[in-house]
Amino acid sequence: MTDLIDLFPGFASHWIDTDAGKIFARSGGSGPPLLLLHGFPQTHVMWHKVAAGLAEKFSVVAMDLRGYGWSAAPRSHNGALYSKREMGEDVVAVMEELGHVRFHLAGHDRGGRVAYRLALDHPGRIDRLCLLDIMPTFEMWKFIRAAGAAPHWPFLALPELQPETEISKNPDAYFESLLGQWASNPQLRGFDARAVGQYRAAWGDPVRIHAMCEDYRAGATLDVAADEADMAARRIISSPVHIICGSTFLTGKEPPLAVWKRTFAPHATGATLSCGHFVAEEDAPATLAELLNFLG
Repeated sequence: MTDLIDLFPGFASHWIDTDAGKIFARSGGSGPPLLLLHGFPQTHVMWHKVAAGLAEKFSVVAMDLRGYGWSAAPRSHNGALYSKREMGEDVVAVMEELGHVRFHLAGHDRGGRVAYRLALDHPGRIDRLCLLDIMPTFEMWKFIRAAGAAPHWPFLALPELQPETEISKNPDAYFESLLGQWASNPQLRGFDARAVGQYRAAWGDPVRIHAMCEDYRAGATLDVAADEADMAARRIISSPVHIICGSTFLTGKEPPLAVWKRTFAPHATGATLSCGHFVAEEDAPATLAELLNFLG
């Protein structure tokens, strides 16, 4: 992937040692530290349209989650190494290595799940938390089972190597079909072709296909158990929380913000943008404005 175009000009590159192996991150800007976490099936590159604007106000770090992009992808079984609690420990290691013990955090999709788990497990580390286009994992599974929605969740969580084998037949076709289903435009017009090229380079790797499936296996088991334990203990996120959703967000009768208010973020604020799931790429100006307003 070294010949791909750099979409973060002026940002430094880091490979940071963690228990999972080397985690890749980009950093740039100055001001209060802000970490950006990407979602499935993408990499840190999903932030490329807003990173420069954020770097005018913040010391921005955008990292690849374990198993994604240029970060290490440890071999795992039954989701053991891909719980959001485990992935959150990578965040702590990366940010401490870069000199940040406490920081703002914004996470999209799977990165949002790592982000809110970290906020629950390590409340002293998060100043402000912004979650993009997600509901809590245990609530999402309830919705999937009740409504038959988001079929990729149960598919990717199937036992090893069932989904890996199917996806490996044509990774580009599988992942790009998901991008098209979740975006507001199925022809991916909201995406920069250079960014899609970087996603293809990562998701075509069988090691990373396995890692992504392990991410979802953990989501169906370990992450649900962690959420349910916190709900039973009546734990909530102590930092201010802002929820940004696209207008096509999968939900039943209850809006995503309402779900967060009755679960882990009773005082959360929120905004809905006129776009699909990939808000930071499909409507970068509005996403940037929301982040700056909330974090500012």
